[in-house]
Amino acid sequence: MKEKNIILTGIMGCGKTTIGRELAKELKMDFLDLDQYVENKWGSIKELFKHGEKHFRDIESQAVLEVCEMKGLVVATGGGVVKREENISALKRNSIIFFIDRSIKKILSDIDISERPLIADRKEKLIEIYEERYPLYLSTCDLQIKNDDSIHKAIENIKKHITPSNLSPQHDPADKEKQKL
Repeated sequence: MKEKNIILTGIMGCGKTTIGRELAKELKMDFLDLDQYVENKWGSIKELFKHGEKHFRDIESQAVLEVCEMKGLVVATGGGVVKREENISALKRNSIIFFIDRSIKKILSDIDISERPLIADRKEKLIEIYEERYPLYLSTCDLQIKNDDSIHKAIENIKKHITPSNLSPQHDPADKEKQKL
């Protein structure tokens, strides 16, 4: 039985949800999109942001705590989940964290910014967010997965590092040196 969760982090538009859905299917695990979880429970992210980013981040942190109680999931997080240390601490207790690393150039070429509350007004904001968060993604992940080629290649790279032993509760991926793939 798969006890640990597989967490996908990265900037909006990096492919977390697409990769997560397919990865979960291939591993016969359940998939959970954290943003969708928040919306199902608390309302649209766009509406939550109307009360300020802190309000949204508080709700997001509550969602992280709830999801961390679940087992055997592939979870696509929101892009800003890494902004709070308590989120990462909670996720690391029961998860392997993969940073889905996609170049900002590729993201900008195909993202619809109108549906993204933090960047709806301009693409330059996405570049600022990317530069702010990139070091956080790197410092909080167990493994870095490049997604500049194909979704399937990124999934295969993740699967190379998923074994029954590292999904069992006794495995601590933080014990190994972080790998860049």
